[in-house]
Amino acid sequence: MATISEPIIETRGLNLRYGPSQALRDVSISVPARRVTALIGPSGCGKSTLLRCFNRMNDLVPDCRIDGLVAYHGADVNDPAYDVVELRKRVGMVFQKPNPFPKTIYENVAYGPRVHGEKDRATLDTIVERSLRRAALWDEVKGRLEDSALGLSGGQQQRLCIARTLAVEPDVILMDEPCSALDPIATAKIEDLINDLKEHYTVIIVTHNMQQAARVSDYTGFMYLGELVEFGETLQVFEAPTEELTERYITGRFG
Repeated sequence: MATISEPIIETRGLNLRYGPSQALRDVSISVPARRVTALIGPSGCGKSTLLRCFNRMNDLVPDCRIDGLVAYHGADVNDPAYDVVELRKRVGMVFQKPNPFPKTIYENVAYGPRVHGEKDRATLDTIVERSLRRAALWDEVKGRLEDSALGLSGGQQQRLCIARTLAVEPDVILMDEPCSALDPIATAKIEDLINDLKEHYTVIIVTHNMQQAARVSDYTGFMYLGELVEFGETLQVFEAPTEELTERYITGRFG
């Protein structure tokens, strides 16, 4: 198990149940800042459920019960006094399927800052350009910011969703299989972007693609049946896993 000296997000003894079904079992993980952490494992193993714990998206799921600690910068995010709106601003989410708003490209990116009270057009212009540049999309859309975001390609829409997340200046970006709906060319652009983003942000990505995890991540966690079987530096997990179950999964001898 990798030891992170000052984790930006950590869990200790985390258990989660949807009604009678237990989805996470005693998960303890420490996520390093400004690195890419990948969560891998078979379908239904708890990867996305764990990801959603980091910004309390599971609050939206009926009959969901959580025990154990989920901490962001050392503070328990499940404390009733914790500001969940601020949490979701600091810990943003990019979903599996691109979900641009039925608005212009500009308004998609400006939406978050507007919600948080920014009204000055010049400031919004700066935020929109900066966010689109960081999402490696500016050069492709700078001449059509007033066009509908729904007219973009799938890969462009996903990068727009990333720009929308960046516009509110998060610390952490959660990505739930962000390339699963994209073609190989669009996937390569997203992977290049992820590598660039870690200079400024912490990225946690759920992926079913082990090759992708190996390409983009610094740390990897392998999950199975709701448990975190192994977590460590990606090179170690893929080349010298400490758990037999991890080795079987990575080499395709799983099951």
